[in-house]
Amino acid sequence: MCGFVAKILILIGAHLCTAPRPQKEADALTDAGHDVTIRGVWFNEDLAFRDQSIAKHRPWKFEPALDFRPQRRFTNLRVRLKTRLAKELYQKLGLFSPYLLGYGALALLRVARKANADLTIVHSEAGLWVGSRLLDEGFCVGVDFEDWFSEDLLLEDRVTRPVAYIKDLENKLLKHCEYCLTTSHAMAKAMSQATNSEMPIAVYNAFPWSEREYIDGQIKDRRNPDLLSIHWFSQTIGSGRGLETLMAALPYLTHPVEVHLRGNYPESSRQWLEPQIPKAWRQYIFIHPTVPNRELLSRIAEHDIGLALEPSNVLSTDLTISNKLFQYLQAGLAVVATDTSGQQEVFSQFPDCGALIPCQSPKALADAINTFLLNGDRLRSAKSAALVAAQALSWEQQSNRILDAVEGII
Repeated sequence: MCGFVAKILILIGAHLCTAPRPQKEADALTDAGHDVTIRGVWFNEDLAFRDQSIAKHRPWKFEPALDFRPQRRFTNLRVRLKTRLAKELYQKLGLFSPYLLGYGALALLRVARKANADLTIVHSEAGLWVGSRLLDEGFCVGVDFEDWFSEDLLLEDRVTRPVAYIKDLENKLLKHCEYCLTTSHAMAKAMSQATNSEMPIAVYNAFPWSEREYIDGQIKDRRNPDLLSIHWFSQTIGSGRGLETLMAALPYLTHPVEVHLRGNYPESSRQWLEPQIPKAWRQYIFIHPTVPNRELLSRIAEHDIGLALEPSNVLSTDLTISNKLFQYLQAGLAVVATDTSGQQEVFSQFPDCGALIPCQSPKALADAINTFLLNGDRLRSAKSAALVAAQALSWEQQSNRILDAVEGII
């Protein structure tokens, strides 16, 4: 408990349930005695329900700064039209609008001004713009770079994005925010060098070790307990997340395994994925919907191997460490991860927790899985090492860096 109770506002650009890092940040700051509120954006009824379920069990407060769920027809239409117009004006005339960075930028700025917090911490692209405006107005601003936003797309996808403007915002916040975090040492070093600024504080997006107490021990995903089970998850099942590599690796496996994919699975994703599944493997592929945050660890823990197949051809993705890697460790799974700079950072500390493989290499992925298929002792050893890594890197260890950063400016 600190000596001064600060009023802290955390701004996110989406639903609370899709933002685990700000939740953990709020937990740490509240436990230290501060008065914390998170403000976000609502656009989906089911996700809003999950947000409310999370917030009612937390000591901090959550409110949407902007609510444009479908039932709020006028607001929904107004927000979407303004966003569409902003994109057209940028593409045709090069005119910038904060709507290019996210639906809730203006609403988040309004609530931040009204809150007049001792410290306002911004996340998301919209948060960069809000943070810049608040700095100009004399507010105390912090920033948490969960992604390197100006470096988060392939070159061909940046044409419609105000990349130069985003870079200016990042540069400004990196140089003027005393509270400045990011997700890995590799990311912190690269951002510092690119902007000639001090290095952000690296805080791994790990999860509390204490959450293992709530693993329910139920088997809801797996079908055949005699087969090794592989788990992969993301918000959406789709391209660019390593599933192409996984499907191409399946024919190289020496034995059948269950493959469990979890995420939103719209018709467009089904049409993309199904043609890639080898015919002989269709009976072993299982698709699961997303689950509430409190249940995800239990479902992951049912399985044997977790896949973190992030690509390295986008700088932001290469430098960060995927959330799923930390959740696999927390669940006690052996991890097969691509050798991005961020994921190498974890494996350099805990090399026995699984296997690090080249990106986009089906044969290397199959070889790694086959090692566990053919050597039960190796699998058990990797699972044990995963738990050691999870405890050493847990949020309980990471949160001290957040508290030190806050105490330095409040």
